[in-house]
Amino acid sequence: MRRPLVRERVRRRHEGLATTLMVAPATVLYVVMLIVPVCLAFWLSLTDWDGFSADPAFVGAANYLDLLDDPELRRAALVTLLIAAAGTAGLNLCGLGFALLVNGSSRLNTFFRIVLFYPHVLSALVVGFLWSAILGTTGAVNNLVTTWGGEVLPFLSDPAWATVTMIAVLVWAGFGVNVVLYLAGLQAVPHSLIEAARIDGATRWQVFRNVTLPALGPSVTVNIVLSLVTLLKTYDLVVSLTAGGPAGQTQTVAYLILWNSFHDARLGFGSAQSVILMLVTGALAFVVTKLRRRGELAVHQ
Repeated sequence: MRRPLVRERVRRRHEGLATTLMVAPATVLYVVMLIVPVCLAFWLSLTDWDGFSADPAFVGAANYLDLLDDPELRRAALVTLLIAAAGTAGLNLCGLGFALLVNGSSRLNTFFRIVLFYPHVLSALVVGFLWSAILGTTGAVNNLVTTWGGEVLPFLSDPAWATVTMIAVLVWAGFGVNVVLYLAGLQAVPHSLIEAARIDGATRWQVFRNVTLPALGPSVTVNIVLSLVTLLKTYDLVVSLTAGGPAGQTQTVAYLILWNSFHDARLGFGSAQSVILMLVTGALAFVVTKLRRRGELAVHQ
């Protein structure tokens, strides 16, 4: 009786060792690439470091107190929240709409899927420079407008126009990922339910609202959270498209963090901003996920 027990214990130990060895590389990578930088950022946020001196001066919560009286941060936070809210809506509406259009299994749909996803492959910096050349004051669009006798359109020179332009470019560059995720969700919708609804006389809109959309609940949740998190840390497109202008009106929090950290050599203050952004992003993602889960449960009940 003891030999089978001993063999079982040995087998379990070997399985545990194998599991540990397989998980170890990912765990080490996670700690080195995420946990250590987060801890370092929190430590630097408690210092007054310029990024060059050997010994950062410890200042405690002074950087966090300065954030409360920083008008630039408040303005950047409002711009970031506007971009995140409007951009998330645009990404998901465009993603779902085009996913429904190219859902069929044909060569033409495959071609359109590639075309829709292609902008996401481009670097955000390249996208920004591209649209700046198209929509700038001396860009292609304004050259055509002035040639036809019209006035220059302030796509990037007026604060309101520049914000709307930036949101539109963000949606154009990123909705290809949403299309792919929604297509995966559409493939998982039971075809039998759709056929049953059509047999019962449901219209296309009724089938979409009562069958397809509820089944896409998990895909909607994933898309909203991913879009929100991505847009809250937008900075590269701001650098190449508007450079934070005009007059700093399109600065996002992430852009401001880089500006304060490296341009103004206030790495401690920038680290405090990054810690706050990380906490706010995590909190919003958690709240949105919880609300979406409740909505999904309510639909299935």
